[in-house]
Amino acid sequence: MTVTRTLRLKKHADRRLKAGHLWLYSNEIDIEATPLKDIEAGEQAVVEAAGGKALGVAYVNPHSLICARMVSRDPKQGLDRSLLVHRLNQALSLRQRLFARPFYRLVHGEGDLLPGLVIDRYDEVLVVQLNTAGMQTVVNELLDALDKVLSPQVVVLRNDTGGRRQEGLELGVEVVKGELPERVLLEENGVRFAAPVLDGQKTGWFYDHRVNRAWLNGLVAGKRVLDLFSYVGGWGVQAAANGASEVLCVDASGPALERVAENAALNGLHEQVAVGEGDAFEALAALKDDGEQFDVVILDPPAFIKKRKDIPAGERAYGKLNREAMRLLGRDGLLLSASCSMHLAPERLVDVVRGAVRHQDRQGQILFQGHQGPDHPVHPAIPETSYLKALGIRVFRD
Repeated sequence: MTVTRTLRLKKHADRRLKAGHLWLYSNEIDIEATPLKDIEAGEQAVVEAAGGKALGVAYVNPHSLICARMVSRDPKQGLDRSLLVHRLNQALSLRQRLFARPFYRLVHGEGDLLPGLVIDRYDEVLVVQLNTAGMQTVVNELLDALDKVLSPQVVVLRNDTGGRRQEGLELGVEVVKGELPERVLLEENGVRFAAPVLDGQKTGWFYDHRVNRAWLNGLVAGKRVLDLFSYVGGWGVQAAANGASEVLCVDASGPALERVAENAALNGLHEQVAVGEGDAFEALAALKDDGEQFDVVILDPPAFIKKRKDIPAGERAYGKLNREAMRLLGRDGLLLSASCSMHLAPERLVDVVRGAVRHQDRQGQILFQGHQGPDHPVHPAIPETSYLKALGIRVFRD
């Protein structure tokens, strides 16, 4: 694919690209030499340093703060079917080395050098998110490339993300290939689940906590477990499958809790798993008032910090959540505290947990520090691709 449009950078604006980063911001573009307003959203351009040296190819959206994302370091190679096939094969070979079964995130955006693209695999069903105008522009080439690399039976486009809204793209959910089965099944850590790929959160499942769940699974036998923000039971049902005596899954979504019950039954665990619908903070208060205690409490909330300006309020919310959760632990309990807020630094989550432990006049020991699984690879030049944090903390009294 030959790209003829050019995008000229200001002086010294190429430093991050040379370090490996893939993003360009609108204030880094020499708009006198190459006006952004002349470029259509999704159009590809050869990126040039201030002196005119070609640095590679990026797709562009002049209406976004991240106005361009690099797709190739070869100025003669744009994002086309051929490059998509190559990158998909690279991504697939990694997952096949990591996992014996075909249930994983196949493409993790910038982490797989395909910025703006997310693909989760449920065996023969692929759920695709095109989060940028550049990826939307090559949707047909992408579908052709997926057919060549994997020949999936079903492809679902989950184009209902906040990222698309920011890019000025239409929202919608569509099955673009095949017929979706009544239940889309997956297996994680030896436990089976049905994923709501059309109307669930994100692509229907969160593969990113696989390794963290596996760690906790080894510590729940015979324990009473509370799973807050349970969604469809990824943590709680796995805890029950690994010997937890009793699991209570709490979520604000009734349909999500129906899925918890379905997933528990799918594994013959309906007697061990109960559900409770409601706000997590209200549920914590009600459980405390009822004198309930748990051996293990799992906190896996949605992102409380979506933008930098949300950091102070978000940290207060994480603090309150952890404090209230610890009140439900017995004298020697285990707290799994997670955050998917990219703007919450790992050391700040440690600070939040430390403050909560001391607020309850207890002692804490960090036993485990987890992050996103290897099918969500981190780009070493892009800190933003590392977002997930999980702490396993023993909370006890002297």
